Order: sequence, then structure tokens, then C-alpha cells
Amino acid sequence: MSPFRWASRVYWEDTDGGGIVYYGNYLRFLERARTEWLRALGFSQKMLASDPGVLFAVVSLSIEYRRPATLDDELVTTCEPMIEGSTTIRFAQQIYRGADVTLSKDGMLVDASVRVACIDARTLRPKRLPDFLKNAVPVSGDTRSNIEEPS
Repeated sequence: MSPFRWASRVYWEDTDGGGIVYYGNYLRFLERARTEWLRALGFSQKMLASDPGVLFAVVSLSIEYRRPATLDDELVTTCEPMIEGSTTIRFAQQIYRGADVTLSKDGMLVDASVRVACIDARTLRPKRLPDFLKNAVPVSGDTRSNIEEPS
């Protein structure tokens, strides 16, 4: 399966005084790509919060900054989800410079692994992933979750 791709651009608000993307702002590009991946499946975060009543919370993140993005750069953020347990999905995500990116390691700006838990919108406790996600996302070889199931 090829990764989901989301195109964006670096704006002044994303950068520091030197026109280089501030390191914390890369998390915004990663988050937006995951949201757009979900939207491409036909679901919005707002819709899922009301029915079936689920939210998604980042529970761990590993990120490697390889090269800086700068003001006005076109970016492509990729998103490859993998179900890890009954309540969690791990996303392999990368950010590349350029609209016609070949997804080569040479053009990679950021390499990240983001683990997201599905939680109940009302109680904020772990909740099983909805069936549509279980059917749309491959399952990792390790299906154990480090988050306890609700009792």
C-alpha cells in the first residue's frame, strides 16, 4: 500500500525570525496529514466525536529532523497507518520538500513515528477502534496495546 500524501506550504507563521520552520511546528503538519487521511476515508474528526463518539489522542511520538524547511517551501507529508492493538494506531510519517516529491530518503526533511489512541469522547478513556478503521488499516505483527481496555 502506498502512503497517503498531503500537500501544503510553509507560511510565515510556521517559521522563526530567520524564515526556517520552527521545530515544534512540524507536529502541525503531521497532525494535519493524519486528519486529511481520515477525511479521505470519508470521516471528519468532528463527525467521529459525535457518532460513534471517539477522539484520537497522541500517546507517543518519535521524530528525527533531517533538513530544515523554509518560508514558501511546498511540502508533502506522508501518512502510513498500522493498527497496533484494539485501541491504537501507529503512523509512520515523513515530510518532504517539493510538490513532485519522489519520496526518497535524500529529499526527506522529517521522519516521525506517531502512536495514537482511540478514546471515548465523553469519558476520555480508551475505546476500541471503530470497525471502519479496522477494515481500512493494516494490522501490525505486534497487536498488543500498552493502553488498558476500559472495564
